[in-house]
Amino acid sequence: MLGAGESGVGAAVLAAKKGFDVLVSDNGTIKDSYRSMLDKHGIRYEQGGHTLSAILEAVAVIKSPGIRNDLPIILEIQKHNIPVISEIEFAARYTSAKFVCITGSNGKTTTTMLTYNIMRDAGLDVALGGNVGKSFAMQVAEDVDHDYYVLELSSFQLDNMYDFRADVAVLMNITPDHLDRYNFCMQNYTDSKFRIIRNQRKEDLFVYFADDPISTAEVEKRTFVQNVMPFSLAKQLPQGAYSQDDGSKIILNYNEKKYEINISNIQLKGRHNKCNIMASLLAALHCGVDIQSAIKTITNFQPLEHRVEPCGEVDGVVYVNDSKGTNVDSVWYALDSVGNNVVLILGGVDKGNDYSQLFDIVERKVKAIVAMGVDNTPIIKAFGNRTKVVDTHSLEECLAQCRQLAESGDTVLLSPACASFDLFTCYEQRGDLFKEAVRRMMNGK
Repeated sequence: MLGAGESGVGAAVLAAKKGFDVLVSDNGTIKDSYRSMLDKHGIRYEQGGHTLSAILEAVAVIKSPGIRNDLPIILEIQKHNIPVISEIEFAARYTSAKFVCITGSNGKTTTTMLTYNIMRDAGLDVALGGNVGKSFAMQVAEDVDHDYYVLELSSFQLDNMYDFRADVAVLMNITPDHLDRYNFCMQNYTDSKFRIIRNQRKEDLFVYFADDPISTAEVEKRTFVQNVMPFSLAKQLPQGAYSQDDGSKIILNYNEKKYEINISNIQLKGRHNKCNIMASLLAALHCGVDIQSAIKTITNFQPLEHRVEPCGEVDGVVYVNDSKGTNVDSVWYALDSVGNNVVLILGGVDKGNDYSQLFDIVERKVKAIVAMGVDNTPIIKAFGNRTKVVDTHSLEECLAQCRQLAESGDTVLLSPACASFDLFTCYEQRGDLFKEAVRRMMNGK
């Protein structure tokens, strides 16, 4: 196992239980909790570097999704014809469950959680895993087999999946993201996302966003044996889901039945959440969920943390935490979900972003951008001639500028379009510290 995080340790425990001789190898420091788990199961591990000679004795290498495929150690493993697979690929060999799999540049976590909740509330025997929740492999290792797993899958996980088959494959959208991992080639990234439909059969389902030009262009190139159900915000569909007129309704045309669903009273607001709801409904109906049960779950479902999450009001200014907004497309949807007169916080580790798709909405809705990062040059260069841009290098400095720029009735939106690793350990920490700072301001501190 290369990498001793949630994925690697779960896969290691499963492999040990299935009789493999297991070595876990991590280039960094393994967390105490994970070392305890490995010790408990008598699994060998090393940290602070890789012993290549030992790794090259393996019959298979299970790689953490965070490890790049172009690293010298991976290339050396492949040169020795040792299979490199993902935790998902490995664990799926040891369960008879059906898989509802969700990927996309944006929206996949909310859609995964919503789909899981719909299926669970309907009484199905379902578990949650993949890029969210507990390790899928660890759940399989615990010998509690389920009828269904709802799995959020990143492109990094899909890259090392070969024989795995999704009974339901949901592709939310494809927009430029993580291009540094794909030789800055959009087609490479697109091909990675479309691996989610690999090996599907005629009884399976593929759900995709019909308004997404990249997904649609790729769909038009392909021939499908499985059921295909699109969803749309722009057009009526004879099969699939769409939102029409004022957007207060979702229409489902599914298996020659038509359902009209009023969504005016739900907690999930914004166009992006309509997409999440439509995709979840199509996936859940394919698994036999009753529509009324699904509607009840959707009505009660709360927005997830760090995703366009209102977190307080200071001097009439609303502060919104969208720290999960780590690419350009997610920032567009966040801006689309809030009012006008926005002070927008961008910045962090740039992943090769093309900010041009934000130019129009920024000119319409953003009064100022506060760039927060170690190097804000790309943001200043992209937006400096379009709106006021302030250069800051810490959260404290950033929020001080926001308080000066924002007036009563405005919105301060943290939606960075970038990874967090220059100033923070992860997007969750960035969002948590933002919310904590807002709470202090609300208390006059």
